[in-house]
Amino acid sequence: MPIVEFKRDEPEALTSSPELQRRIVQQKLLAELGVVSLHGGLSFDHLLQEAARLTAEGMQAEFCKVLEYIPEKKCLLVRAGVGWEPGIVGVATIGDDSASPAGFALRTGVPVISNHLETEERFRTPEVLVRHGIRRAMNVILQGEGRPFGVLEVDSRSEQEFGALDFAFLEGAANVLGMAIERERNEQNLKRSEQNLKLALEREQVLSKDIRHRVKNGLAIVASMLKLQAHAINNPAVTSHLEEAANRVLAVAKVHQRIQQATVPGRLDLGSYVRDVCQDLNETFPLRRIEVAADPGVDVTTDRAVLIVLIANELITNAAKYAYQDDQHGTINVRVARGADDAIELSVRDEGRGLPADFDLDSTSGLGLQIIRALSTQLNAKVEMRRRDPGTEFVLTAPRE
Repeated sequence: MPIVEFKRDEPEALTSSPELQRRIVQQKLLAELGVVSLHGGLSFDHLLQEAARLTAEGMQAEFCKVLEYIPEKKCLLVRAGVGWEPGIVGVATIGDDSASPAGFALRTGVPVISNHLETEERFRTPEVLVRHGIRRAMNVILQGEGRPFGVLEVDSRSEQEFGALDFAFLEGAANVLGMAIERERNEQNLKRSEQNLKLALEREQVLSKDIRHRVKNGLAIVASMLKLQAHAINNPAVTSHLEEAANRVLAVAKVHQRIQQATVPGRLDLGSYVRDVCQDLNETFPLRRIEVAADPGVDVTTDRAVLIVLIANELITNAAKYAYQDDQHGTINVRVARGADDAIELSVRDEGRGLPADFDLDSTSGLGLQIIRALSTQLNAKVEMRRRDPGTEFVLTAPRE
C-alpha cells in the first residue's frame, strides 16, 4: 500500500467540469505515452524526457524527474526532468537510503506521497527540493527485470494536494515507462552481444514479444481501473467520460497484440486492428451494432495505425452516443478501404437522426472532435462530414505513408 497523506477522491469531486476534464486529459496523455514508448526511432534520453514532460502535464505539476538508480554510488541520478534549473538534469543526485522519499520508494517498492513537505517527519526533504521551493511530492518505483531502474517523481510548489486518481495516473505512467525502459535495456544487451546474427535476431523477437505483451497488459489494467471507477460513480455523465477514456487506452493496448501477429515488422493490417477495437466498443454500447468492412491487405506503419484507430474510436463513440435515442437500437457501419493515390479511407456511418443544420466540424469544441482534429493533423489527413438519408457519415482520408 502507498504511504499517503490524502483522502480518496469523492464521486462528487469528479462531477465538476474542470476536475472531470483533467481526468480525461490524464487518460489521453497515458495513451500518448504508450504511443511514444512504441516509437523505436527515439533515443533513450528523448524517451525519458518525453515521459517526464507528459507526466508533469497529466499531474498539472511544475516539476517531474526520472531518477536512475546508480548502485555503485548509492544514489539516484536525475536522468531526465522538466521544470528544474540548469545543472540539475544529468548532474544532481539523491541518496538511495530509506530516509529519502525516493530512496524509500526504490528500496520497498511502496509509492510515497507527501502533500506537506514543510512538515514532513517521515523522511528528510532532499536539498534540491528545498532549493526549488517544492511543497508536495509523489514517488513511484520504475521496475525493471533483475533490478529497478529507479523512481518516477512528480513535484509541485502549489498547496493543492495530490489525490487518489493522481496516484492511479502516476502508477499507470510508471508501468508504461518501465516497460519501455526494459525494452531499451534488452536492446542494449543485444547490441553488446557477441552471438551470431541469427541468434541475436531470434532473441530480439522473443524479448520484443514479451515486452509488448507486458505493455499491453499494463495498459489493459489502466483501462480496467477506469471502467471500475466509472461503474462505481453514480453519475451518468462522469461514467460516460471515464468509459470513453478507458476505450482510448484499450485502443492503444490493442496495437501491442497486433504487433505480435504482424508478418512484416513495423507494419499492421489496419482492417484487423479496427475490428479488434470495435469488439471492445460493442461491449461498451450494447444497443449499437458496429459492423466493419475492410479491404484486405491495407497495411500501414504502426505509428500511423495507432493514430487512425484512435480517430475511429472517437467517431464510433460519437455515433453510438448521439446518433440514436438512448433506448434505441442502431447500426454503425465502419469501412476501411484503399483510396486514390495510395491513400487510406476510413468511413464511419450511422443511420440515426442526423446532425444539426448549423453543425461545423472545424469549430465544434467537444473533446472527441478536438482529438480527431489534432490526430488528423499529425496524419496530414482530411476529415469530411457527409449528410446521408438517413444519418451521417464521417470520412477520413489519409496518406498511407
